[in-house]
Amino acid sequence: MTDLPKSIFILEEGPREGFQIEKGPISTARKVELIDALSDTGLKQIQIVSFVDPRRVPGMADAEDVVRAITPRPGVAYTGLWLNERGFERAVATGRLTVRGSITLGASDAFLKRNQNRTIAEQIASQRALAQRYVELGVPVTRGSVMAAFGCNYEGDVSAAKIVGLIAEILDIADSVGARLDHVSLADTMAWATPRSIKTIIGAVRERWPDLDLALHLHDTRGLGIANAYAGLEMGVARFDAAVAGLGGCPFAGNAGAAGNVCTEDLVFLCDEIGIDTGVDLESLMACARLAEDIVGHPLPGSVMKGGSLRAMRERIAAKG
Repeated sequence: MTDLPKSIFILEEGPREGFQIEKGPISTARKVELIDALSDTGLKQIQIVSFVDPRRVPGMADAEDVVRAITPRPGVAYTGLWLNERGFERAVATGRLTVRGSITLGASDAFLKRNQNRTIAEQIASQRALAQRYVELGVPVTRGSVMAAFGCNYEGDVSAAKIVGLIAEILDIADSVGARLDHVSLADTMAWATPRSIKTIIGAVRERWPDLDLALHLHDTRGLGIANAYAGLEMGVARFDAAVAGLGGCPFAGNAGAAGNVCTEDLVFLCDEIGIDTGVDLESLMACARLAEDIVGHPLPGSVMKGGSLRAMRERIAAKG
């Protein structure tokens, strides 16, 4: 365990994570409404769409339309997700996104087969080719990512040694194109992480690369999202993916109860209460969470949007004298 970070960076993924998995159609206008509202909360990066095959992920069929319709705010980076060269080229073609290269590998052959129809070996070869394409187009390669880093619904637990080996592959690919990564993200794609496994795997990675900046992408399927985030904070992690109101889930995770990312406003509340700066206004974010519920038309799992912030409660009590 190390000292808690003084501040963290949050990548808001609700619009992408959430709208890709919702069963009912959501209009482009309502997607844009949420993105524009999130832009006014103090968040510095919002992942708004994924460029994937609309036959497999119908909720992202209007990705280009969404990008065209948003009203960008100064100081906010708007990004997209892609899994292959075709998706990457679609992102570049919009001309409106902050495009940065990412080298992404998966810790499970079975999951990769369902998610991208590839083996781990094929994914490594594909990412080498994609990294070279980034260089050809002058796109900085800044991020690495390991999917299913804590376990898989098809293959079970994932060893720390396997994750260390995959990160070594990612760093080798980056080195082959002269890139220096800002960070490597460990994704709990199928919600197998526990505070213990978070600390075990991060500890193993830090033992090999003490100065490597890490991020966590956590899901809340078994109610451990915030607990796992806190375990990450205790290990000094200062980058987190999160989704407003707890939107989202992976459509290829093989778990009917797969919940979304750790809830953004719950994470911000936790950080506010323990003295970690997020740069995000919690009250504005809770309003976005309630908007997200209205847009999807069903309850979402976020807790703080229902219970309210303690800061507001303290202020009300103080005002009464």
